[in-house]
This record gives sequence, C-alpha cells and structure tokens, in this order.
Amino acid sequence: MSEFIRHKEIVMFPDGRMDTKNSSAYVGLSEKTMAMMRCNGTGPKFVKRGRIFYYKEDLDSWLNAGGRFTSTAQAQQTTI
Repeated sequence: MSEFIRHKEIVMFPDGRMDTKNSSAYVGLSEKTMAMMRCNGTGPKFVKRGRIFYYKEDLDSWLNAGGRFTSTAQAQQTTI
C-alpha cells in the first residue's frame, strides 16, 4: 500500500502574517471553519485590516495550547 503526502505551499508576509486561506491550510482547518470560529470567538487571535489576517506565532500558540479557545473580544483587545 502506498501512502501519499501532500505538501501545500503556505504564503506568509515577512512580518509573519497569513491570510485566511493560508492560515487555514497551516492549521489544517477549512476557511469556513476558521470563519465560524472567529464569529464564535473560539479560534486563534486574528487582526482585521480590511481583510482578516493571522500571525504565525498566534496560530502556533493556539495549536500548542490544544486549540484552546479565545474570545473575539480578547483577540481584538490584544491586536489593536
């Protein structure tokens, strides 16, 4: 039985920002799931600068914490 490993190219800005498409690929969730988590306040911290962005360090922290939930209000306070 052969196994396949698929590699996705993830594009990141020099400052560590990723858009929703790339951040969802990075954490292994769909873009729709990421959007629902933003609305529910259950996902990683994000910033909204015309578009939604996630920082790699925030995604890593969220993943390392076992996907622990952060409220949207808390995320907005820390990303001003």
